Amino acid sequence: MPCRPSSSVPVEAVPAGTGTSRQVLIGPDVGPNFALRKFIMDPGGGMPLHTNTVEHEQYVLRGQARVVLGDEVLEVKKDDVVYIPGGVPHSYEALGDEPFEFLCVVPNHPDETKILDPLVTRGPVVTEDSVVTEELVVPEDELGC
Repeated sequence: MPCRPSSSVPVEAVPAGTGTSRQVLIGPDVGPNFALRKFIMDPGGGMPLHTNTVEHEQYVLRGQARVVLGDEVLEVKKDDVVYIPGGVPHSYEALGDEPFEFLCVVPNHPDETKILDPLVTRGPVVTEDSVVTEELVVPEDELGC
C-alpha cells in the first residue's frame, strides 16, 4: 500500500472522547516504525486529560483547540505543530464553530493510556464525604488516542 486516498480509510469513534473520531491512515500493518492517524473533533468535542507511554507528534490541519500539555494551556490552530512527550498529561477541547482536525504520528511501540480526568472514570465510588476516583487504564484499541 504505497498510496491510497484517505477517504478509503474507515473513520471510527474514539470511545473516551466527546465528538471525537479518528482514522488510522498508516498503521503497524504497513509502517514498521510509526503510525499516522488523523483525529477529528466536532466543535465543543475533545479528549479528557490522559497520558500515553509513547510520544505524539502532531500537525493541525483545521480549526482551533485548547490543549492542556502538562502545566501549560495552549491554544493551537491550523498549521501549528505540537510535540507531546511520553508520560505527559494532555487533553483537547475543540474551540470555535468548525471541527478541529490534526495528524498524529506515534511510534509503533506498546502504549498504555491512562485517563486522569475523574469525570471519565467508569462508575466512581461516591461516599457521603467525597467522590473517590482512580486512574483508568484503557486498552489502546478502546481509547483510540
